[in-house]
Amino acid sequence: MVFKKCRVESENILFIDASNGFEKRKNQNYLTDKDLEKIMTVYKNRENIDKYAYVASLEEIEENEYNLNIPRYVDTFEEEVDIKAVAKEIQGLESEMKNLDDEILKYCKEFDIEAPIGSLN
Repeated sequence: MVFKKCRVESENILFIDASNGFEKRKNQNYLTDKDLEKIMTVYKNRENIDKYAYVASLEEIEENEYNLNIPRYVDTFEEEVDIKAVAKEIQGLESEMKNLDDEILKYCKEFDIEAPIGSLN
């Protein structure tokens, strides 16, 4: 955390979530030169970077009841996707589509009408 009393930019506050930018070591985590350089560059440029940094206006902070928790301003949430489950769901949907196409074709033949364009059969 960096607090600076006499700031040039007094109309906003920069939040940086560098919690993923370090190397894990035995007893203590370690910031590499690359991690430190990124933090300093963002600090100097005061820029918004998705899932890393956000410049919040004082009005925003007031709307959040002066809550300065970083996650309130820097959203780092990433949803995990179960690829196998998604693939299985897609297979089920394709099978269901095939069954529906077959049923539509059956009705088309029964009523002696032309099958819809783009029919799979």
